[in-house]
Amino acid sequence: MAEAGTGFLEQLKSCIVWSWTYLWTLWFFIMLFLVYILRVPLKINDNLTTVSMFLNTLTPKFYVALTGTSSLISGLILIFEWWYFRKYGTSFIEQVSVSHLRPLLGGVDNSAPNAANAANGDADSNRQSVSECKVWRNPLNLFRGAEYNRYTWVTGREPLTYYDMNLSAQDHQTFFTCDTDHMRPADAIMQKAWRERNPQARISAAHEALELNECATAYILLAEEEATTIVEAEKLFKQALKAGEGCYRRSQQLQHHGAQYEAQHRRDTNVLVYIKRRLAMCARKLGRTREAVKMMRDLMKEFPLLSMFNIHENLLEALLELQAYADVQAVLAKYDDISLPKSATICYTAALLKARAVSDKFSPEAASRRGLSTAEMNAVEAIHRAVEFNPHVPKPKDIKVAIHRITESQNR
Repeated sequence: MAEAGTGFLEQLKSCIVWSWTYLWTLWFFIMLFLVYILRVPLKINDNLTTVSMFLNTLTPKFYVALTGTSSLISGLILIFEWWYFRKYGTSFIEQVSVSHLRPLLGGVDNSAPNAANAANGDADSNRQSVSECKVWRNPLNLFRGAEYNRYTWVTGREPLTYYDMNLSAQDHQTFFTCDTDHMRPADAIMQKAWRERNPQARISAAHEALELNECATAYILLAEEEATTIVEAEKLFKQALKAGEGCYRRSQQLQHHGAQYEAQHRRDTNVLVYIKRRLAMCARKLGRTREAVKMMRDLMKEFPLLSMFNIHENLLEALLELQAYADVQAVLAKYDDISLPKSATICYTAALLKARAVSDKFSPEAASRRGLSTAEMNAVEAIHRAVEFNPHVPKPKDIKVAIHRITESQNR
């Protein structure tokens, strides 16, 4: 009985859908009939005659003015789009269409799931209604064994979520693996290790790979996850550097012999750059900040086109620690550009420098009387841009406190 009722409802639904498919033709003929009946009361013939006379009286000046006005409006829209993208890093029209117009126009895909996905239909619709969250790589990430585990030892809580671990695993597989790993036993073991979720299993696999060969990626995994101090991590990264440089030189000689050799050389390049960047971060954490700055500058000169590791953000961190604000401004002038993706480090560092430049002479009483100067307005806009880009970094009042402390420390 229930199946018969369901079949009847399906037939009724299909009939309604079929009728709506051809209903627009009926509506079109009804409108034509109404226009024909009401042609005399609405004076359609007279109105058409008036419109045709008006169009005939238009001169070429009108069309020139119309074209000029439309071009002016288009230019203003283009200038506004450029200003908005320069300030906020996104398109205003795209943002409005995605955030406001798309829900009104039914942009979310609500198609009925098939039998295999019926159980997950509600979860999928809820996931689609949530705004997309763009997650950027964190070049300032801590060492998992020497720093994140310290938080676990002290608080008894895990600092990293499953989502963080998944993103790291994706990066590791992207940077440290290639299609030819199965041809080398040690690299084949590490390829499986980067996919392993259990930390102890990853560490055991790294030791197993080192028993077969001097594997740079195995040293990287041990430095990241097994080393309990920064000193131990630095020693392991130095061993990884020795092995990585040898692999890089060998693959560099063979990179033009085929696509497989080129992919292997690209992987070895990523490994080498990652090791040198982590060694520079170890030097900074151990107090050798100037040495870290030199290592980062040399690395950026050696591999200028390899920007996915965002070494300039590590350089900004070290330069701020040295209070080398002129060098920080020079780095920002190079990388705080409209063609590059923004980051919280760049936005907040730019806001810090602009606010610091006006903090010495800033007075709330004087600003209330004369208003904000151009430099002060630029500082306020930079702070707003940083907070809008990532509101989860320190709040504006915390930024002001930090700027105040930096100014006081400089005066002392």
